[in-house]
Amino acid sequence: MGEKDKIEKLFLDYEDVFADIINVLLYNGRQVIKPEELVQANVISHYKADDSIIHEQERDIAKFWVRDQIRHALLGIENQTTTDNDIALRVMGYDGASYRGQLLSEHKEPPYPVCTLVLYFGGHHWKNSRSLKERICANDQLKNQWNDYPVRIFEISFLEEEQVKMFQSDFGIVADYFVKRKKGIDYEGNQQEIKHVDAMMKFMAVFAGDQEFLKLNFPKGGKVTMCEVVQKIKEKGRIEGRVEGESIGIIKGKLEGRRDDILGLLADTGQVPEYLNRIIMKETDQKKLKQWLFTAARSSSIEEFERNIQ
Repeated sequence: MGEKDKIEKLFLDYEDVFADIINVLLYNGRQVIKPEELVQANVISHYKADDSIIHEQERDIAKFWVRDQIRHALLGIENQTTTDNDIALRVMGYDGASYRGQLLSEHKEPPYPVCTLVLYFGGHHWKNSRSLKERICANDQLKNQWNDYPVRIFEISFLEEEQVKMFQSDFGIVADYFVKRKKGIDYEGNQQEIKHVDAMMKFMAVFAGDQEFLKLNFPKGGKVTMCEVVQKIKEKGRIEGRVEGESIGIIKGKLEGRRDDILGLLADTGQVPEYLNRIIMKETDQKKLKQWLFTAARSSSIEEFERNIQ
């Protein structure tokens, strides 16, 4: 299991965080599922491929919703930092394996639904397919004759502020960070106490792309808020705006550094033309460079960056 997989499981596996995500995204903030009603489920299933070899497939996180000793559902969460055109195929594979497991189970209990949520942490809208019919091109004669399989995809960076305020767990702090970063707002944190400090800092280090979160030390047993986290990172002189490599708005101050950051972000999407390099290197307006930095962080191509700064 990769380090990223371990970290995302560590944080979202807490029952209060998991239940909070389900209640806000599926039930609009109503406290339908209680943390104490969640029971860990097996995330590994097996299937036989064309090579006749038994293979494993593993969900990110899965929990049973159990009330009055009855399983009411199997709930799964999958995390994505990039879009995946085959997401419906993957989720259907996980869900199908769970339903097959119910058929083969020795425990005679009524079948229960399987529900999977995909949390997408990218800075651009999910433009790839969200269902089987969007992914698969069927013969016209079969166009309306086969079952679709839509996937529930939630774009965390594009949640409404009203939704973010509904979260009651540490995930609300995470969502607030991603939403503000996407809007280009200098992130200052808030006074909400972080319950799972270590797990959340590791999660942020991976999904926000900043290893500075792993270098922070807090006294055990003391109250920690995101305001304190931001302050500690500011004291280390971090800069703002890099989506993958930098985090939490901190102005570097030197024009050369900001220009280098813009060019570095653009270089991740392709080769920067010489004329565009000259335009960026000649710019001396701090505010304009700051805006260009946010624009570069949100652009998926150099062409998109050029359109947005014109």
